[in-house]
Amino acid sequence: MKIFISLLTFLLLTLPVMGQQTFIHAGHLFDGITGELAQNKTVVVEDGRIVSVLDGFESPASGAELIDLSEMTVLPGLIDLHVHLEGETNPNRYVETYTMNPEERALRSVMFARRTLDAGFTTVRDLGGSGVNTALRDAIRAGYVDGPRVISVGKSLATTGGHADPTNGHKREFMGVPGPESGVINGVEDAREAVRQRYKNGADHIKITATGGVLSVAKSGMNPQFMDDELQAVVETARDYEMHVAAHAHGKEGMLRAVRAGVRTIEHGTYMDEEVMQAMVEAGTYYVPTISAGKFVAEKAEVEGYFPALVEPKAREIGPLIQSTFAQAYRYGVNIAFGTDAGVFPHGENGQEFGYMVEAGMPPVEAIMSSVKTAPEVLGLEDEIGSIEAGKHADIIAVRGNPLEDITILEDVRFVMKGGMVYKQE
Repeated sequence: MKIFISLLTFLLLTLPVMGQQTFIHAGHLFDGITGELAQNKTVVVEDGRIVSVLDGFESPASGAELIDLSEMTVLPGLIDLHVHLEGETNPNRYVETYTMNPEERALRSVMFARRTLDAGFTTVRDLGGSGVNTALRDAIRAGYVDGPRVISVGKSLATTGGHADPTNGHKREFMGVPGPESGVINGVEDAREAVRQRYKNGADHIKITATGGVLSVAKSGMNPQFMDDELQAVVETARDYEMHVAAHAHGKEGMLRAVRAGVRTIEHGTYMDEEVMQAMVEAGTYYVPTISAGKFVAEKAEVEGYFPALVEPKAREIGPLIQSTFAQAYRYGVNIAFGTDAGVFPHGENGQEFGYMVEAGMPPVEAIMSSVKTAPEVLGLEDEIGSIEAGKHADIIAVRGNPLEDITILEDVRFVMKGGMVYKQE
């Protein structure tokens, strides 16, 4: 009985009271709509949604809560379209398959989710794991654990030996013959089955590894790994289930095939050239750069033993190129949406990506809008998240200083509200 009363008390203290309003005094407001900073605004929140944005500092209504951010810059919650919450870089990553149980992986992912939320990212798209990512999404949604709103692809799709083949680098006796249920496809029928299995498993969208990758224990990081008919089958089947397709891709040919097939996003895009860029512009394909991951793996490639021998040369070659590719794509006019590949580098450091984008020539305001405006468009959630206006989820963060003058301020988020609930307030 005492345990029940304690739990009830906890819930009453931590859940927002239905119908109770919260008034937020924002000294500076970047609403995610105009791209400008407004002064002295009041944001009114009720039942997890923004109900109004008022001029000046309005006094709270009777019984309402006041949050004073009058000395801070208030922004919409940030959105990262490429994270991996199940794991995180470490020298033992490649043996974790044999040393970690699914329960351990799941519990550890809770820590990574909380770090991400504390960094100001209130929505993320998790682009591949074992399935723990989908369970984590549901646990966060149910209120069991704290974390960002998660859009999950479940397990990525690969071809045999491809970047997301879960048995790469194993002894032959442990390889087996993974198929569509494990996310490995060969041919059109497998492609359809794999997408339908992801749907059955509860995934929101689909991810394919259209080319080789840097961190897989396989020789090539660039070669195309799907045939046109396989790609077409994946995209068409995904559309039947109202799912979009994200394509990991480093090499040119794999990118062109993926864009022609109708994928929603190209992730990384290292060897993108003008032909690929033009194809993306014409198709309306979005580019998710992940500069942070490129820089991190290039750095760790110089640490002896951090990566397996097959991985080191790929990390040295591919990693440093992503930022320059981003610069070219931005100048060309490719639609760019924010994504970091967190997990390849430590979770919670997602905000560094903004600095790398600005360093490569994108103005700070556009870098921020790639997260709060373009990313929701990719997800089809532009009516729900990404701006501070009436009707949207009350996903609100605050920083000290002006991120339009110093973008690195976004690496030090002091206040986080998601869905009307405060998770961080320094």
